[in-house]
Amino acid sequence: MATPIPAPEPDPVFAQRRVSYEAGALDEADLEEHPLAQFRRWYDDAVGAGLPEPNAMVLATADAAGAPSARTVLLKQADARGFVLYTNYTSRKAAELAGGRAALLFPWHPIHRQVGVRGLVEKVPREESAAYFATRPWGSRIGAWASRQSAVVPGRDVLEARWQELADRWPDRGRPDDVPLPEHWGGYLIRPVEVEFWQGRPSRLHDRLVFVPRDAAGVPRLDDPDGWRVERRQP
Repeated sequence: MATPIPAPEPDPVFAQRRVSYEAGALDEADLEEHPLAQFRRWYDDAVGAGLPEPNAMVLATADAAGAPSARTVLLKQADARGFVLYTNYTSRKAAELAGGRAALLFPWHPIHRQVGVRGLVEKVPREESAAYFATRPWGSRIGAWASRQSAVVPGRDVLEARWQELADRWPDRGRPDDVPLPEHWGGYLIRPVEVEFWQGRPSRLHDRLVFVPRDAAGVPRLDDPDGWRVERRQP
């Protein structure tokens, strides 16, 4: 058994880094009629505020033993189905997404807001993955082939040599079909069963308004105003 380490005094480097959240409030009357409209409104606010990569989101998953993982990924689509991201199907995140559930968090700190999502996971159709893959920069498409995501690599030189070998095989000709879509790469849809809009408030009395399905057993469209109800949760 490991020897217990005594708890030190609170470290002011961390403990005193407090911010008073006074950028706004969130009342029930402020909400749009469905989660998709509310998300798009707040997303537009984040873009308008000049936040870097407002589409960056934390993706949380767990393995079969329940051990959690989290990483930052990029949102590529938000529509009536839910939220779409793309990744390598052989990665650790993909193995954990295969469990069928995941959570997302959009941490828009400069405007004192967060959006949290819990949902069910499914792969998007291959033709949808192909359409998105064709819009990626040539170098990123090569990278999707070069990286055996999450696998151990002996050094960066090995990864760069593999990238260059593939770049020589599929040179950049300025066309979307320069690089074929890998079988091991594509999209996942997070179909929400809960969407929380969080607004920071003074004294840590934050506003938390959560869209949940009216039918506890259902997964409504994200743009269905009749499929959701709103509940306020304590901060």
